[in-house]
Amino acid sequence: MSDIVFHLNGETVRIGDEPPTRTFLDWLRERRGLTGTKEGCNEGDCGACTVMVSDANGARALNACILFLPQLHGKAVRTVEGIAGPNGALHPVQDAMITHHGSQCGFCTPGFVVSMATAHRNGATDFDDQLAGNLCRCTGYAPIIRAAEAAADAPVPDWMADDLADLQGLDAPGVALPQTVEELADWYHANPDATLIGGATDVGLWVTKGLRDLEPIAFLGACRDLQNITVTDDDIQIGAGVTITDLGALIAAYHPDFAAMIRRYGSVQVRNAATIGGNIANGSPIGDGPPALIALGATLHLRMGKAQRAIPLEDFFIEYGQQDRQPGEFVEAVSLPRQPDNLKCYKLSKRFDQDISAVCGCFNVVITDGTVTAARIAFGGMAGTPKRAANVERALIGRAWTQDTINAAADEFANDYTPLSDMRASADYRMNAAKGMLHRYFAEHTGHQTRVQEVQA
Repeated sequence: MSDIVFHLNGETVRIGDEPPTRTFLDWLRERRGLTGTKEGCNEGDCGACTVMVSDANGARALNACILFLPQLHGKAVRTVEGIAGPNGALHPVQDAMITHHGSQCGFCTPGFVVSMATAHRNGATDFDDQLAGNLCRCTGYAPIIRAAEAAADAPVPDWMADDLADLQGLDAPGVALPQTVEELADWYHANPDATLIGGATDVGLWVTKGLRDLEPIAFLGACRDLQNITVTDDDIQIGAGVTITDLGALIAAYHPDFAAMIRRYGSVQVRNAATIGGNIANGSPIGDGPPALIALGATLHLRMGKAQRAIPLEDFFIEYGQQDRQPGEFVEAVSLPRQPDNLKCYKLSKRFDQDISAVCGCFNVVITDGTVTAARIAFGGMAGTPKRAANVERALIGRAWTQDTINAAADEFANDYTPLSDMRASADYRMNAAKGMLHRYFAEHTGHQTRVQEVQA
């Protein structure tokens, strides 16, 4: 079997004797002695373990704690130890952190520095977004943001340009790492009880928190066929391996409110790893992708061996923990019909950034000459699966687009959903929130300002 091969801080590394679910964080600290990368939450929330991963598509910040070693094959990685130059010269963001007093206890600082260096390399200056996945509990964000701003115009240091040339054309390591959809289909058909890993933003926790044995495993990151996006006059087809970051960039031109919600999906590190196929196949009742896709009338494309089938996305979710997917069958793509943009997405969570939804409501209503002619409304967090509000839709279609119609339709939520109470929200709160979102959609559509994110004197 071939080794896992990647660059680490400019040095070629070969690994041949580690289990496929060894996390990069564990390997760095326990096997390599690089302890600058910290273990905080061990679930991808705090950013203390952030590393920079580069490939032919550029550099991304990722969470090492839920990043498995085979996912690094053929890539270049920089940890905080590799941010400074080989002669000890500081990276501009390191220098700025010192100048602007961006560190106190220092535990979170390595992750911040790597996130900042990645943003610097990519020319990204939306620092509130870039650093939303890095938590600091003592310094406060103001000096860190000032440091990022101060370093923004400095040139990218020469040593940050990783050379990937000698990593091209490598043999696949001794794990299932299919290169094409056909290879994946054949392998999964022969191993129907296997675990498929896209970005590992959820599966990683099965290992770090659940201590589960996932083998046999196939890693999907090298399957370029799953990362294709095709836009025609009729539809938009999105491969299952498209990351949430890339989905957000794509969908902004067609449904900007969907993109705005994606900006609140996890953190930059999570969005850089997570895939839309994984978000769907996971079947979570509080996943933010499916409600928006269902409201847009998405079709799900599934494959098992040579056989392919397509179903409405809402039909994929049967009940909590159960989807319409057979052993050996996988999500290949999701497609959306091209349509005028009437979509609004409302994500309600305890934190604005990087939090799981208590309720996520997505509304796609068509009004023609003052009358509702079509409606697709879907929610997460209101049932055991992402689910359409069929009774609310029926109460709207064919009726005048008025406040009286909205008032009557809102009562139908009780016939569509029986939400649960949990740590995120009570059943009553969820029901009232869903009704409020319908009223909000009407208010926005009739020209009222409802999106107040800052209180100003």
